[in-house]
Amino acid sequence: MRLVLQEFLSLDGVSQGPGSPDEDTSDGFTQGGWFVPHLDEAFDRVAALWLGKADAFLFGRRTYENFARDWPKMTDHPNARILNGSPKYVASQSLATAGWEPTTILSGDIPAQVAELKRQPGRELQIHGSARLGQSLLAAGLIDELRLAIAPVIVGSGRRLFPDGGTPAGLRLLHHETTPSGIAVHVYESMGLPEYGTYGADA
Repeated sequence: MRLVLQEFLSLDGVSQGPGSPDEDTSDGFTQGGWFVPHLDEAFDRVAALWLGKADAFLFGRRTYENFARDWPKMTDHPNARILNGSPKYVASQSLATAGWEPTTILSGDIPAQVAELKRQPGRELQIHGSARLGQSLLAAGLIDELRLAIAPVIVGSGRRLFPDGGTPAGLRLLHHETTPSGIAVHVYESMGLPEYGTYGADA
């Protein structure tokens, strides 16, 4: 399976708490819900297309607990069948049980276990949110594709998907589009380490 990271970002790179004010208030974050005002039907179609490619899902603990709390109740939502019925994996060193079936808890050497999952047959193993997990797997060279939905808002504070000191990575743009509400969708393929050069007339 291909490992795909899907993230909602602000223009200044914040990935924390896009869905509601109380989604993730860790470290005193008070700007949650910044992505919601920009949702529109065009982005809903993009998100549904992406979701339809998934054969399994991988979450960090915090995102898993939010999804596990909400999605089993949303049986009328068009995406509920895929999310509720597909295999799910949650990376956690502290979680003892996972009630959102079918779920498998991954602990210990997470990158090694994810690499083993990627060797299984299937289309996509998708990470939704779970920025810390995404950062670690990008650093390990395991992310095949990044799908970034960038809202036209500057949040000003909060946890960023690409923090200072992160692992350099080269990317190739596969697709981009902008929805009527201004969400910029960028899809990238991972290309290993970046290339470097020197700008100038004689370079």
